[in-house]
Amino acid sequence: MIDMSRYRQQVEEAVAFIRSRLAEPPEVLIQLGTGLGELVRAMHVDCSLSYAEIPHFPRSTVASHAGNLVVGQLAGKRTAILQGRFHCYEGYAAREVAFPIRVLALLGAHTAIVTNASGGLNPAFRPGHIMVLADHLNLLGDNPLRGPNIDSWGPRFPDLSTPYEPGLRQLVLRLAKRLGLDEVVSGTYGCIPGPSLETPAETRFLRMIGADAVGMSSVPEILVALHAGMRVLGLSVVANVNDPDHFQPILLDDIIAAARRAEPRLQQLIIQTLAELTP
Repeated sequence: MIDMSRYRQQVEEAVAFIRSRLAEPPEVLIQLGTGLGELVRAMHVDCSLSYAEIPHFPRSTVASHAGNLVVGQLAGKRTAILQGRFHCYEGYAAREVAFPIRVLALLGAHTAIVTNASGGLNPAFRPGHIMVLADHLNLLGDNPLRGPNIDSWGPRFPDLSTPYEPGLRQLVLRLAKRLGLDEVVSGTYGCIPGPSLETPAETRFLRMIGADAVGMSSVPEILVALHAGMRVLGLSVVANVNDPDHFQPILLDDIIAAARRAEPRLQQLIIQTLAELTP
């Protein structure tokens, strides 16, 4: 049985620590994924904290994840950027992976923008496409909401009939058209445990069950954000697309490089979305 009283104490200690260092609470949180850590350059930074400074925050062991919480103004919105994330394949439970989201929700953030890099499954996709998440498949075998529920944090059985805020999705797609970003698509994200990448047979299976792209992150954070009553927007950079009948090796360095090439377009899209975001 999960010791929820201890977990709650850890969350509250992290909340108190961060609150003591902020002049104002964040309105929006942005979780940046693999190869997507440069958005902070566009921000007027008020406070930057290493994850190692924050009580009970996990430690990222992935080289492409900087591991900083940066808070400030971005496109007129009080924003908290999680510069790097944690993954179940690092040995963390889903509840630990989503710990920062719970903390930021309790600090006052009402909107979550979660980004990642993924492998394309939809044959119509190309490397560099940005997929706006319309739905997801949780294939992790874990859920951050397992165990006793804290009713003041959210409902025991959160509704996921529309996990991704339709208004936010439509806003992003409109902005992409206005900005001439024709490589913005919509689809379903499949989340697997990793760290091994997909076999050809697994790729066929994921396509068959409706996934348009696959990755190893984001769903735990998204589930906690939804549980906390936040509006959620998911954006995934499609780093590669593999045909299971003509499979090519997938290299992490190539995934990171593809994500970084798409990063300027993703930043532009996020900044314009924030600028037009309504409470």
